[in-house]
Amino acid sequence: AECPLGSGALAGTTYPLDRFYTAQELGFAAPCGNSIDGVSDRDFCIELTSAMATCMMHLSRLSEEIILWCSWEFKFIELDDAFTTGSSIMPQKKNPDVTELIRGKTGRVYGDLNTLLVMMKGIPLAYDKDMQEDKEAVFDAVDTLELCLKTITPMLATMTPLPANMRRAAAKGFINATDCADYLTKKGMPFRDAYKCTGTMVGA
Repeated sequence: AECPLGSGALAGTTYPLDRFYTAQELGFAAPCGNSIDGVSDRDFCIELTSAMATCMMHLSRLSEEIILWCSWEFKFIELDDAFTTGSSIMPQKKNPDVTELIRGKTGRVYGDLNTLLVMMKGIPLAYDKDMQEDKEAVFDAVDTLELCLKTITPMLATMTPLPANMRRAAAKGFINATDCADYLTKKGMPFRDAYKCTGTMVGA
């Protein structure tokens, strides 16, 4: 890491500072080589928030899978009651609140990343007061991701798989049709013909 101390507002200072000494005392490897970069750059904020937005994207996609798997149409898993609530009108319904909230909060972290990008796009190469807005976006993204991780971890650890329902679903829809087409191909039939033949049998 490089130390920005001594960069001033833009182009350093006329004072005879030993920037290598102060950088070493503060635990940095060296002073930053470019004073403009030292004070006007916020790439580290953007890169961190981008990484957090990517993490939230994966959590959101996993949450969507879990929401589907919990539905009556699938019923592949059952979530612990601690991570669900009942419906306000349907007594039999169990709402997967945690996963729905994570899915929604993903857009919030995307918004934090967009805040930083829009903030930086039009300011000149120096320190500008606009940059004070970076902290709110970064801290919000950190807090949101941390909250989601702390919540989804015990939810995953306590959910109950329902393998009998999974097996029943796997037995439907001719899941082995591709294997059948591959078998015919291995026996010498062109794959296009094997594909058509298998599709005809499945549709019969």
